[in-house]
Amino acid sequence: MSDLGDLYQQTILDHNRNPRNFRRLEKANRTAEGHNPNCGDRIKVFVQLAGDTINDIGFQMPDGAGCAISKASASLMTTAVKGKPVAEAETLFQAFRDMLSGGPIAPGKLAAFGGVRAFPARVKCANLAWHALHAALRNESDPVTTESARDF
Repeated sequence: MSDLGDLYQQTILDHNRNPRNFRRLEKANRTAEGHNPNCGDRIKVFVQLAGDTINDIGFQMPDGAGCAISKASASLMTTAVKGKPVAEAETLFQAFRDMLSGGPIAPGKLAAFGGVRAFPARVKCANLAWHALHAALRNESDPVTTESARDF
């Protein structure tokens, strides 16, 4: 594996072992749940919006139901969008989704997930938290699922 590939793998492993913002956010004014029935991943995203800015964000994986890719993706996602305007978070969501479907590499540490697209079964794991965030920002009440009509 290349040095860059090693760095990306270490980033994912670090965020899985030491997830950032892995907590229930009591003052959240938006939440969304997501489920990947293929591998059993479950996530709940908590967002505290202040105007059009993501003031704070957290996530949990109920009953520990989340693989390393899902947990690391959620961790990196929360660090990438915390303090950002909703429009910027939505742009990152699209860039991440595009990267996993073969598009350009996403900015910053999110690039660590560029290699996931070589493993189609894992793409849904990486996208799950992002789709839950997208639903929370849109204040949608239905849980997201990788088997829904939404483009995973």
